[in-house]
Amino acid sequence: MTHSVDASDWRWGDELDAVAAAPNSHRVIFENEHVRVLEVTLEPGAHEPEHTHRWPSVMWADQPARIRYRIGDEVTFESADPMPARGELTGDWNKPEGPHSVENIDTVPLHAIRVELKNV
Repeated sequence: MTHSVDASDWRWGDELDAVAAAPNSHRVIFENEHVRVLEVTLEPGAHEPEHTHRWPSVMWADQPARIRYRIGDEVTFESADPMPARGELTGDWNKPEGPHSVENIDTVPLHAIRVELKNV
């Protein structure tokens, strides 16, 4: 599904970092030298700009929504229907992700918390 990369192969600049490149959907709610915690929101029909996630992370969706995940113009993943119930917590482990974008193809907003681990 994702554009996972090995941290040693990282080659993208800070301008593609999620907070810089997709600030309407990624907001820092805590950061120190060990972790960065992002609030991720994506309204129905919204398609966020291409961006990256430099560090491995755990992401919990407390308000899941159906999405399309793209690498460039290619759709590499589309959520199945139906999604888990609203309020049902779902989580995923993510390796660092190269350039990608996400589109909310649902009728409800997506809301998640992403904890990025800087020292892994």
